Amino acid sequence: MSAEATPYHVPALLKPSVEGLNIRPDGVYVDVTFGGGGHSREILSRLGPDGRLLAFDQDEDAERNIVNDPRLTFVRSNFRYLHNFLRYHGVEQADGILADLGVSSHHLDDGGRGFSFRFDGLLDMRMNKRAGTTAADVVNTYEEGRLADVFYLYGELKNSRKLAAAIVKARSGQRIERIGQLVDIVSPLLGREREKKELAKAFQALRIEVNQEMEALKEMLQAATRALRPGGRLAVITYHSLEDRMVKNVIRTGNVNGKAERDFYGRAHAPLRAVNNKVIVPTEEEVERNPRSRSAKLRIAEKTGGTDED
Repeated sequence: MSAEATPYHVPALLKPSVEGLNIRPDGVYVDVTFGGGGHSREILSRLGPDGRLLAFDQDEDAERNIVNDPRLTFVRSNFRYLHNFLRYHGVEQADGILADLGVSSHHLDDGGRGFSFRFDGLLDMRMNKRAGTTAADVVNTYEEGRLADVFYLYGELKNSRKLAAAIVKARSGQRIERIGQLVDIVSPLLGREREKKELAKAFQALRIEVNQEMEALKEMLQAATRALRPGGRLAVITYHSLEDRMVKNVIRTGNVNGKAERDFYGRAHAPLRAVNNKVIVPTEEEVERNPRSRSAKLRIAEKTGGTDED
């Protein structure tokens, strides 16, 4: 069966994000979230024979989607190590960097990976299956306060303490290994009208914690800002407020915390400038074709003049 018939992942905001890179045929570009390769294929279609694309993904499943193209270099690694691998591959400056931060359709639809509460698989949630900590490790070993913080900070769940208390009580009798066990424990604490939405938030929180997503995003954004040449573009697609806030802060101030660094004379150091002052969202037609794109937001920034020395 063709790849088109069974897509690994349908990219959100495909054309706007790639167009936002303002691609030069002979430029050097980086797709830090290769996944199904949709964005990478679109970038390659706009590159000439002297262009170059580096694509990052820490999930071994993504390697099945590698395009046989001499202009493509695939890097199996977390994008938090962007700085190191660009240097390893001889890239001093990039003309554009793209990141699609959403969890892929492939991950959500694979019950064995543990990302969705729709399946009763093992509580795994590791993007990199070679990594150590699983979601089961988190719910079985974190002390109650730390577990509550995970649900509050990464899932923005107001009843985070009750959820954590219920989990700690349940695990005292039996280790929580499967999705179904966790759903049975937390569902009674969720209102019926908002159960699915809050379950999704709880699973999001665990996924972020397992994969250290916010720390990795911070490191990638800092490395991307340094790696772009003056005039180079950064295009980032986010899916929840935590990611979007961090990306917006970096674009506005150069700092994930939103506090601009200032020089001796009090002038703000902002290495990026927003290309789109208003966030780009999917059209109604795109959402109809791909409902998972509904929450996607695209921000595009350009590296300002001058150079950033490491």
